[in-house]
Amino acid sequence: MEQGSAREGVRPPYAPGAPAGTPVTGRVPEQLCVGRSQDAERAGGARGVRGEHRHGEPPAPRVVRHSVRGQILEALRAALVDGELIPGQVYSAPVLGARFGVSATPVREAMQQLATEGAVEVVPNRGFRVSERGPRELAELAEVRALIEVPVMLRLARTVPAERWAALRPLADATVAAAAVGDRASYAECDRAFHRAVLTLAGNEQLVAIADELHRRSQWPLVANPATRQADLLADAAEHTALLDALTAQDLAVVQALVREHFTGADV
Repeated sequence: MEQGSAREGVRPPYAPGAPAGTPVTGRVPEQLCVGRSQDAERAGGARGVRGEHRHGEPPAPRVVRHSVRGQILEALRAALVDGELIPGQVYSAPVLGARFGVSATPVREAMQQLATEGAVEVVPNRGFRVSERGPRELAELAEVRALIEVPVMLRLARTVPAERWAALRPLADATVAAAAVGDRASYAECDRAFHRAVLTLAGNEQLVAIADELHRRSQWPLVANPATRQADLLADAAEHTALLDALTAQDLAVVQALVREHFTGADV
């Protein structure tokens, strides 16, 4: 059950009208999505809290860190997951830059990166159009992810000792915490962090990079901006916990069934 499914929406718990960067009770701390074992990679990109956003407008400014381009890239990626950047709509770099309080240059650079990832398309002399995606593309992504991750996880279930899986439990718990407050953007980060940490145990950096990119693309919303219901996020997060239990018990049949359901059980 991944983020891009066509489901009834739940708005994340951001404070309407609050100034950019204002903390809001209920948001999942980002550090919960960071691996706490030597096998877990850091979850990407810190983000801040948004204010109110009206349909069809660029996202409100976010509190971000590191390089300006990297800051804006992570903020835009989160806006894609949350559906703040509407599929089919064109956004200009100067307008987005004004919303973020930066020049158009880092926004344009970040959007160029998103274009290479397939999230947006360049529209000459206008800006960038958010890509429109349908159920077929999401189903294809789910199929490819299953082809990659199912055999890897089955191999890991046979060879990885129980204590290594126990070290990943905080990452699974972080997905549950994000789902519990309906925070789609934080859930997307924690979800990818969990899967990266599991696959990292295979010792293949190329596999981890490819799987993570496919995972990111599966989290972009469908056309018409449907959002994932909180109940579906909770069900998805529960599968992470169940998967860890099956991996620890070396129950190969359950591992295979859970991973396939995790990718194909949602409408993605």
